[in-house]
Amino acid sequence: MKYLILLEGNSEKAFIELLIDKGLFKINVDDMLDLRPHQKRQLDSYLLAMIRQLDKDEQVKIIRIGDKITDKLKIPKDIREKIHSEEKYCTKPEFEILIIIAESLYEEYQKCKSNTKAKVFAKQRVKLNGKRYDNSYTWIKDYFARTEIISILKEYKSICNHNYNEYYLLDLCN
Repeated sequence: MKYLILLEGNSEKAFIELLIDKGLFKINVDDMLDLRPHQKRQLDSYLLAMIRQLDKDEQVKIIRIGDKITDKLKIPKDIREKIHSEEKYCTKPEFEILIIIAESLYEEYQKCKSNTKAKVFAKQRVKLNGKRYDNSYTWIKDYFARTEIISILKEYKSICNHNYNEYYLLDLCN
């Protein structure tokens, strides 16, 4: 079984790569298609070519990671038998909720969430080494490198709700 990890944006890419670097990600890089996660929302020609090149009996489990994954994954007919399954791992309402939890600002955010997006809230209140949150790859990786990631993911799972077909990032950790 190969795993294809599809990431929504910079934040997810930095976070998942940090989990891999720290040895916290339960999927081994050697088992990933192309030996890495991909910052893509859909299968492009490169990924389709890689799937088509797999041995006849080898299958791919697709892991999609993002804020909310409502778009349907487009899988061409000729590779459908190669796709074992698709799983969605979400951070709702936005990735920034993990930073808000890490900063112990969740209760404060709850009071204004109806008119303030999590990203805006984080930009207004969170700094790292004097630099405001900017959702860049580097900022995210530097921020979470200094945190207890598993504790944050456990707290997120205990306070946030997902749809029945969505998993938590904690479920991808060792």
